[in-house]
Amino acid sequence: MRRLRPAEVLRKANIKIGLPRLTRFEKARIVAARALQLSLGALPLIDIKELGTVDPIEIAMEELRRGVLPITLIREKPDGTIEKVSVQRLVEIERMLFGRVSV
Repeated sequence: MRRLRPAEVLRKANIKIGLPRLTRFEKARIVAARALQLSLGALPLIDIKELGTVDPIEIAMEELRRGVLPITLIREKPDGTIEKVSVQRLVEIERMLFGRVSV
């Protein structure tokens, strides 16, 4: 399988509003929301035994790194147009572009 160049990845991403990756503010909001869910008793989406911690923030960051969070972002322009973007899709694009997801 041939490796896509960054321009091809961005063209195929088809994201019209914002960057074709998660901003640091979106990452912080996602991790905070997921950590709150975990602290209130939600089940982790990864095996925490292999992670070696029960800290909800660490678990939420690892879930984001692995791209397993079923969360959809709603990005909005000042004129009121919106676009719904899957976090899993943005993590996948970031992994294709940079080889990793930094949190």
